[in-house]
Amino acid sequence: MSTSMWAQPLYSFSGKNNQHFKSFYILVSLFKTICLMNLIIRTKLSAMMFLQYFIWSMWYVTLGTYMMSRLQASAMDVGSTYATFSISAIVSPILIGMLADKLFSSKFLMICLHILGAFFLFFLSETGSLDLFWWLVLAYTFLYTPTISLSNAIAFSQVSHAGKEFPMIRVWGTIGWIVAGVTIGFLKIEQSNMIFKIAGVASVLLAFLSLLLPEANHAEKPTSWKSSIGLDALSLFKDKAYLTFFIISILMCIPLTFYYSFANPFLNDVGLNNATGKMTLGQVSEAAFMVLIPLLFVKWGVKKMLAVALICWIARYIFFAFGNSDIHAWMLIAGIVLHGACYDFFFVTGQIYTESKATSTIKNAAQGLITFATYGVGMFFGSYISGYLTELFRNEDGSNLSYNWMSVWLLPAGISAFLLLILILLFKEKIKVLPHEPKTSN
Repeated sequence: MSTSMWAQPLYSFSGKNNQHFKSFYILVSLFKTICLMNLIIRTKLSAMMFLQYFIWSMWYVTLGTYMMSRLQASAMDVGSTYATFSISAIVSPILIGMLADKLFSSKFLMICLHILGAFFLFFLSETGSLDLFWWLVLAYTFLYTPTISLSNAIAFSQVSHAGKEFPMIRVWGTIGWIVAGVTIGFLKIEQSNMIFKIAGVASVLLAFLSLLLPEANHAEKPTSWKSSIGLDALSLFKDKAYLTFFIISILMCIPLTFYYSFANPFLNDVGLNNATGKMTLGQVSEAAFMVLIPLLFVKWGVKKMLAVALICWIARYIFFAFGNSDIHAWMLIAGIVLHGACYDFFFVTGQIYTESKATSTIKNAAQGLITFATYGVGMFFGSYISGYLTELFRNEDGSNLSYNWMSVWLLPAGISAFLLLILILLFKEKIKVLPHEPKTSN
């Protein structure tokens, strides 16, 4: 049976009597398309994603806890340090557009950036100065953030159907994130500089693995000066639906940074045992929801996927606001487990949506653009806003808790509810099933 038959859009069936057969056909088609990829290439890409997100998770999740305990940092200090990641992500689209699409191969950049990044991770493990720590984190994130888009571009260039095949590769990044969290919890190194040293070793391993990766080649190479710095991707803004999604993505990063910056300190503050280990339940659910994306994307479409994600963000922060480590500990666990639907249905869906909108000459730049929107502008302002707002609720009256966490978590819940309303009213994307894009010869 030909490959093209399995790759046809899945909206040709109609009628209520065909619902069960449609679901079965989708699952069989998904299995078939996954098997079509070369097993060796898929293994390399999966290992790349595993290490890419293992490195990130190893230091990022417990950074706030590490800073507050080892460097006596305030919430504002934590927020400003997390903002360094965003400053770097603002620059990375230019790096991707100018270097990966025009001058150097993606895997060459992956090698160089991860080798240099390993050195800065080791420097971070040795500093005791809060000011120097901030600058070292900034330098490291300048090296790391471009590799997020690079790894996505390499993976996307090797798949025939982004909506079906990419999630099965990207899920290994989630597994890497889980393994890092379990490692931290098992070794009890939340407040130890070992989080940076282990991440540094993994960075060296990924640099060597990158030697074996395929190139992120596309059908055409950019030739204009705008292409050389990634500005061609701005043509996506001509589509009003994509522009609306882009703006919502930026604003959604404000609630996201509340979770990234303060979930771990919060869970430790309220006395949840092995907080970092339990937070890996979020990544377990992320892996589960990741494999559901191909099926749900076909059944729901982009808008419903994004709407469900925002509803889950609202629910998670309500659980955090009213949960505790005693009889309502289940609410804390529920808020953690919801991470899979929160992150996958919004941010991974956004990556696939962006890929479907981009032409072959701007694929790398388009991934850089969505990185710019989320990890760049959105998380830059989100990190400072979340840090400032959280500091307003610091307890100065001798309370057992460092902050009034109920008030803190109701803020991102309200922001998420506002964004859900904007999505419902203004996002008018008509595409439900992503069109099939034939794979270019590499």
